[in-house]
Amino acid sequence: MATAAESTVVTDSVTGPPRSPRAIVPAVLWDKQVGLLMRDYPYDSVMAARVLGQGYAYLLTAMAHRGEGLGLAPSTIVDVGVHTIILDTVAYAELCDQYNDGHFLHHVPLVEMKNDGSVMKTTHLIARAGWEVDLPLWEDAAACGPCHHGNDSH
Repeated sequence: MATAAESTVVTDSVTGPPRSPRAIVPAVLWDKQVGLLMRDYPYDSVMAARVLGQGYAYLLTAMAHRGEGLGLAPSTIVDVGVHTIILDTVAYAELCDQYNDGHFLHHVPLVEMKNDGSVMKTTHLIARAGWEVDLPLWEDAAACGPCHHGNDSH
């Protein structure tokens, strides 16, 4: 029988088993960022790890599609994970160097939330890229997204 966590993971059958950001983020950095989420939000370690993992899956997907103008956007709760990652600027710059051909992926938040379906479109792209998608973390803003649709930003 599948656990609740296992049943929430969505993947694309073409790509095989889901990729986990946990496999590419150094353990010391992962633990630090989980700790930051627990410090700043009412998350236990399990929830903090879920949010962080989805933040990485989103950013790495955005980096893989840099310049394509796809209008990717995280959900509100996944954006919390994204902010935790990008606010650790040294580690974020290293992530950009390694996974974005040395280009910095800027974060350009909008004041108004978009109601254009970009968040759900983003989850499908993340799944097609082979990343785990923890769907309950994306459902809080299924029709909205707070980020700019720039070619070199998220």
